[in-house]
Amino acid sequence: MSELLQKASLAKQATLQLSTSTTKQKNEALQKIADQVKKDKELILEANKKDLAAARSRNLSESIADRILLTKERLTYMADAVENLIDLTNPVGQSMAEWVRPNGLKIKRISVPIGVVGMIYEARPNVTLDAACLCLKTGNAILLRGSSSASFSNRAIVKSIRSALENTELPLQSVQQLEDKSRETVREMLRLNEYLDVLIPRGGRKLIDTVVQEASVPVIETGAGNCHLYIDATANVEMAVSIAINAKTQRPSVCNAIETIVVHRDWANSHLDLLIDSLQQKSVIIKGDKHALERSSFAIEPAEDVDWAEEYLDNMVALKIVTNIWEAIDHINHFSSKHSEAIISESIPNVEAFFQSVDAAALYHNASTRFTDGFEFGFGAEIGISTQKLHARGPMGLSALTSYKYLIEGDGQVKC
Repeated sequence: MSELLQKASLAKQATLQLSTSTTKQKNEALQKIADQVKKDKELILEANKKDLAAARSRNLSESIADRILLTKERLTYMADAVENLIDLTNPVGQSMAEWVRPNGLKIKRISVPIGVVGMIYEARPNVTLDAACLCLKTGNAILLRGSSSASFSNRAIVKSIRSALENTELPLQSVQQLEDKSRETVREMLRLNEYLDVLIPRGGRKLIDTVVQEASVPVIETGAGNCHLYIDATANVEMAVSIAINAKTQRPSVCNAIETIVVHRDWANSHLDLLIDSLQQKSVIIKGDKHALERSSFAIEPAEDVDWAEEYLDNMVALKIVTNIWEAIDHINHFSSKHSEAIISESIPNVEAFFQSVDAAALYHNASTRFTDGFEFGFGAEIGISTQKLHARGPMGLSALTSYKYLIEGDGQVKC
């Protein structure tokens, strides 16, 4: 039996015990995992150094290296996120609705685990811990297939998780890591309907498109983040510049960083140079349309058609000038990956138009898109940010990892 089939089978077997595990048992396991990760911090960081060295030897970009990078602060944040899950309500077994039919049948809809979650992801070793712990809290088993770029880090984190699970009442086989990185194995995983109940891809556009197009296992699409910031004519200047800087440069390599700034012509006529200068002081490369090039006193690069759809994940941003909010909305809806979009404006009608007309999982008024995150939303952590509309949308916390079933109570009813 191949590694994939063996580990998928073990994960499937673990779901029966997981589905009947108590909240207390799950929370005790999460605490032990958080403690073990803290205990193994130096071992995990040493493993991470190997991944970073390999990334540099392959000349991977700094943005990819940043996604791989773990620090003491990031590890502490990751462990804290696990502990935050303990305080959150267990979404499994909750009564979602109850009613009685005219024939006396009592029907109840309750939340249940999904089963086995297959996770295919690139870089980002934090996903290993977040995804595993979210699944454990919701009674799901998980099969992790990370990329080779973070293999040492992922292996060290899974070792900590499984070491902690050995001293809990949850099945050790709940968390499985696939070591085989071959494309053939990935293709087989995409069609493993017998064992996997859902696939969640996290990574670049190419990875996500491949999973969506080739999988027969149901997929929750976590789309790329081509996020926009629209600066309206009435935008507060200091606020607009501050949010643009934060949304682009606070951590450019993540999916909720902005990639395009759309600016109303009237605001640009007075304040565009301030915006461009502030971005360039942060080493941001700016690609502007012809109107931005005409208005700028600073040297910026001309934008090409491909730039409006690009997820840079780097210190680079596209800049477009528009004549009204509807032109901005049309541009955003055309190029958006339906992740996160923001408007800076003091016009209530324009904000309402933006909120009603822009199609994305998260819309912001006078705030940075960097808050699209499970932890920031109060979910404890996230297994991904869904850009689709079915089942789950936006940051996916605990409730997104549940399904439901109906329980019907009768007293002898038969259908005539």
